[in-house]
Amino acid sequence: MKIALLGYGKMGQTIERIAVERGHQIVLKKDEFNTYEGLSDADVAIDFSIPAVAVSNISNSFNANVPVISGTTGWLEHYDEMVTLCTEKNGGFISSSNFSLGVNLFFELNEYLAKMMSKFDSYTVNMEEIHHTQKLDAPSGTAISLAKGVIANSGYSNWTLEEAKENEIHIEAKRIGDVPGTHTVTYNSVVDSIEIKHTAHNREGFALGAVIAAEWIVGKHGIFTMKDVLELK
Repeated sequence: MKIALLGYGKMGQTIERIAVERGHQIVLKKDEFNTYEGLSDADVAIDFSIPAVAVSNISNSFNANVPVISGTTGWLEHYDEMVTLCTEKNGGFISSSNFSLGVNLFFELNEYLAKMMSKFDSYTVNMEEIHHTQKLDAPSGTAISLAKGVIANSGYSNWTLEEAKENEIHIEAKRIGDVPGTHTVTYNSVVDSIEIKHTAHNREGFALGAVIAAEWIVGKHGIFTMKDVLELK
């Protein structure tokens, strides 16, 4: 499989190593210093760039008839536009806030717990996410996905970084050192607390999940999620 890497920072380099170990070829390493030359030769593009260039990376890929795996967060106000373009080009697209296999299992656990806890008014939910100081967006896309998972399965209607009002989920975003990513969902009552937590030990899990998603999407057309890849639906 031929892969175009759109974004060649730490994550891009980790994805490259894992992809090569799995027998794939890298035909483009796109950063701010080069062009999209080689993109049309790719079987799939993996975008781990920055919010400012994600839309350009994704749209250029669809226009070159290359399916996209996008792990960039902070650009989702343009998500519907990219879905429309993907559909027009009969492309393939997976955008996820987190491609880690463990995190996607954690998403499922979070939704299941939210359904259970929605019956008990004595508990309130809050979240904490911790990432490295180079992460540009806050809260993390993963934390937003977790909040949306709770909202879809409970009486909560919104999330906030500020002090939570009624029916809001407070997310505390911390930027510390070189932390790859830690996410905690806590249900508190006056008598006890229930907590679920995912801790990434390194970037390997994110990269491996992205490569697995890339392997899966080749030859497919449509808008997919990691639930499709992991057969969690």
